[in-house]
Parts: sequence; structure tokens; C-alpha cells
Amino acid sequence: MHKKLFLPGPVEVLEDVLQMQARPLIGHRSKEFSQLYEGIINRLKGLFNTDYHAFVFTSSGTGVLEGFIRNFVKERVLIPVNGSFSKRWVEAAHLNGKEVKAVEFEWGKAVRPEVVAEELKRDHYDAVMVVHNESSTGLTNPLKEIAEVVREVSPDTLILVDAVSGMLGVPLELEGWGIDAVAASVQKAFGLPPGITVAYVSPRAMERSKEVENRGMYFNFERMLEYYEKKRQTPFTPNISLFYALDYQLDRILEEGVQRRYERHRRMAEIARSWALEKFDMFPERGYWSPTITCVANTRGIPVSEFLVELGKRGYAIANGYGPLRERTFRIGHMGDLTEEDVSQLIAVMDEILKEKGW
Repeated sequence: MHKKLFLPGPVEVLEDVLQMQARPLIGHRSKEFSQLYEGIINRLKGLFNTDYHAFVFTSSGTGVLEGFIRNFVKERVLIPVNGSFSKRWVEAAHLNGKEVKAVEFEWGKAVRPEVVAEELKRDHYDAVMVVHNESSTGLTNPLKEIAEVVREVSPDTLILVDAVSGMLGVPLELEGWGIDAVAASVQKAFGLPPGITVAYVSPRAMERSKEVENRGMYFNFERMLEYYEKKRQTPFTPNISLFYALDYQLDRILEEGVQRRYERHRRMAEIARSWALEKFDMFPERGYWSPTITCVANTRGIPVSEFLVELGKRGYAIANGYGPLRERTFRIGHMGDLTEEDVSQLIAVMDEILKEKGW
């Protein structure tokens, strides 16, 4: 039995989108592929009305974000940490030989821009790396305000953003907020199967990368840009089947409209939050609740693992808490092409289980 996915990712994918992957393959050095890729890049830029360089890597988001560290950080990076994924970038930066300053916040609490500003006043960093939407805690950090203080206090410091679980579900601006590099996995709010990652990079970040040694081979943005500008191709074999699906899905997203997509995600989140507040509580700090992931505080002490099993028997999948929050929270993903009706149906089933079990 298929379980309908309400996970923080991967998400439920529409059948027609899945079927696009079954098209016959073409050569990745062919004219047909170049046309496909150019169309994808142009529409990716259109999503944000941006002149930034757009890229599509055959990779998880982790690979591309590690590529940000390798390409855009010469020596030192500042990373605010308030969840599992910001903690991951600290580890990745260390493993790539960078000097890292981690500014720690309590999990479930938002990054404070003024704390970032104070650290930038104390010392200089090549880049600040921020998780926009922290899926481990269901929290959206105030990225616009963080970017503003970085620009004010240290204008030459690049702003690198993990938007893996936020892009197209959480409002985001590139030039308007002064973001230098941002990446998102497509198995989240894009509504696609996992396997490729979309990235946007500012011209000044591309220039800065030329000053960085040992940028690597696969996640080398200079090489990716060179292949695109000369041939409309990628340096290495891409996942052509997923490019087909992305090509198709971009048309659907543009037809819906990015602002309307944001609004649909907001409405789904409101439904999930109202239920959480009625039956349990919200885990993250008020005012910073994610539009794509509702992280519910397990105030009733229900056995989360058993709750998930019961949901699975009825054809639904949500996620338990992440890491140390495993039984203290559970998470409902509402992104991609899900609807308010889908979320309401999930809630009805969850209520049914709570009643049957007497939790």
C-alpha cells in the first residue's frame, strides 16, 4: 500500500510528474539536451525574476551546499546554529579545511540578527552560511533581517543560504535581500522526486570563487558555468530523466504562479498549526513557524513511533522528531503539490487514531 507522504521530504509527487521520467533518454551532449537544459535555466531564473546564474546539479542538496563552502569560502565562515542542518554545515566546513565560527542558539529558537551583527563586528568572515528553513525544528529563520545586518556591518561578506526545505514554499528574494548563493533540493516544495538540486549564485560570488583554491571538480561552479555558457550542457552526466520532470514541473509552477504557491503553502500550514495548537502545541518559537513543516510539541506524551505506525496502516506518513527531539516532537510536511484538502484529510485520520487509542 502506498503511504501518502506528509514528510519534511521527500514529498508526494503527482502521477503525471512521475511519468515524465519514463520518456526515452537522449544524449547529454546532444542538441536536444542543450535545448532542454537552456529552457530549464531560463524558467528557473523566471521563478525569481533574477539575473543571477542558475544551476542544476545531479546531487542531493548536501553536495551543492558543501560546494558553496568549497567555492565561496576562502578561509573563514560564520554559521548560526539552531538545528540539525545548520550543525551539519559546521561539520562540512571543518571537513573542508575552513575555519568555522558557530554561533549557537537553542533548537526551536530563531537566529537573532543582532547576535550575527555583533560577531561580524568582532571579526571578519568570508561568508555567513544560514539555513533559511530548519526542517529539524519546523522553524523559518529571519533571513531578510540577517542579510540586512550582514550587508550593513560587513558588506564584502557573502551570504550563503540553505533553502532546501523552503524554496517555493517560503517567500524568498535574491537580489532584493542581497543573497549571494542559495540552493534547494527538488524533493521538497518543488514537488519532484529526489536526485537533483537547484542553485542560484550572484555574479559577485562567482568572481569571489576565482580567488578560492581547491574548489574541487564535481561541485565547481566555474566549470558548471563555463559548460553552460559555451554548450548549454553540464560538465558531467546529469540525471536526464529528472531533468524531464523538472522541465514539466516548472511549467506547472509558473502556471500556478510563485506568489499563489506561497499562499497555498501558508494556508496548508495554518490548518496544521490550528490542529497542533488545539491538540498539542507548537515546538518552535512563535512568530517563526515554517510554512512548509509543522513541528508539533508532544505535550500529551503519546508514543510517537506507535502513532506513526498507526498512520502508516491507514495510508499516511508523517515524520517523528529529528535527533534529540525524536519522541518530544513529530513533524508534518505540507509542501509541493499537496492541498488544503489533503492536510484536512490527514488531520481527520490523526484525530481518529488519537480517539481510538485514548491518547
